[in-house]
Amino acid sequence: MVEIDVQIPTAFDPFAEANDSGAPGAKEYVHIRIQQRNGKKSLTTVQGLRKEFSYEKILKDLKKEFCCNGNVVQDKELGKVIQLQGDQRKNVSQFLISAGLVKKDQIKIHGF
Repeated sequence: MVEIDVQIPTAFDPFAEANDSGAPGAKEYVHIRIQQRNGKKSLTTVQGLRKEFSYEKILKDLKKEFCCNGNVVQDKELGKVIQLQGDQRKNVSQFLISAGLVKKDQIKIHGF
């Protein structure tokens, strides 16, 4: 009888070392989403900003700039998330770029 040496493949992630390094593909994104509430009402959420930023100061400037209400929510999985009333996705992305908080290629806009 012939003995066969069989190797069972294990879970291999080819991008594991890329996520650990400071490679260009391993950048952190800022996600700007819209959530539909009841009727025409909507909510814009911003997540993924760096932790060293003061979320309260950013929120204060966003509220003053766009004449809307908002707050900062602490989430277990996502960390701090900024919530704004209304569809402010394009406004928030332009504000973050003009303020120099993030680069244009680090922003992902979701929804509709």
